[in-house]
Amino acid sequence: MAGFIDATEVAVRSDGTSFEVQLDPQWTIGDKPNGGYLLAVLARAATSADPAAQHPHPLAASATYLAAPTVGPAVVEVTPLRTGRSASQLRARLVQGGQVCVEALFTLGRLDPEAEPRWADSPAVPLPPEDDCPVIPVEPPGSGVKVNLMEVVEQRLDPAVLGFAFGQPSERAELRGWLRFLDGMAPDPISLLFVADSFPPATFAIGSVGWVPTLELTVYVRAVPAPGPLRVRQIARLVEDGLVDEVCEVWDSRGRLVAQATQLAKVRF
Repeated sequence: MAGFIDATEVAVRSDGTSFEVQLDPQWTIGDKPNGGYLLAVLARAATSADPAAQHPHPLAASATYLAAPTVGPAVVEVTPLRTGRSASQLRARLVQGGQVCVEALFTLGRLDPEAEPRWADSPAVPLPPEDDCPVIPVEPPGSGVKVNLMEVVEQRLDPAVLGFAFGQPSERAELRGWLRFLDGMAPDPISLLFVADSFPPATFAIGSVGWVPTLELTVYVRAVPAPGPLRVRQIARLVEDGLVDEVCEVWDSRGRLVAQATQLAKVRF
C-alpha cells in the first residue's frame, strides 16, 4: 500500500525544473490514475521547484486533462511564471511518452495555520457519525470496476444519499460523507487537491453510469487542515449535452472550510 506522501514523491532532474515521478497503481480507478491525485503530483513538483520553500502551499490550482496517463514513470515539467513576496505562479505539465497528459497552473503561497476566518457562509455539512456511514468498497457491487483508491483512502457515505446503490436514484445530484487516509496521515494542503476530486461523481445519485472523465478541475485551498477526518460534499449544478459541472467542498475536523473545487466532466446515463 503506497501512502499519499510516497505516491506523490518527485525526484528533481539536473535541470532543476523537471521532475521524474512514478504514477502509483494504488491511486487509480480501474487502470486510470485519479485526476485529483495527478494534480497533487504536479503540485508536489511545483512546490519542490522553489529551493527556498518560500511558498510551500498551493493556494489555487487549475488543471486541464488532455490524455489519460498510465501508471508508471512520467515527467513533470515546471515553468516559473512569476515570483512575488506573498505568492508565486507556475505552470506544470505531466508528460508521458512524449505526450502532454495534464497541464496545470498554480498559485503558491504560505498558509497561516493559526488564521481564523473573518466571515464565512459555508458551515460544515451535517453528517451522521462515521460509524453510521457505510464504507465505499474496493469493488462496488454491479460496477465491474475495482476502485483501488479505496485501499488507501476510507470514504464513508451518508446513508441518506445511498439510494442509487439500491436502484433508487435521487432527485438531487449530491453525495456527502467522510474521508480519512488509511495510513493515518493527517491531511495537508497538497492532499486537499486530491480530496477535492476523490469522491464518486455526484451524478451517480441521479443515475449516471460508467466513468465520468474530468476535462477541467480548479481547486482553491483555503486553510491548513486540522488532523482528523474530512467532511466532503459534492454537488452537480447542471447536467446537459453529455457534460456536468460539479462543486466540491471540504471541511476539516474543526468544521473549517479548507478546500473548494469546481470541475467540468463528461457524463452518460
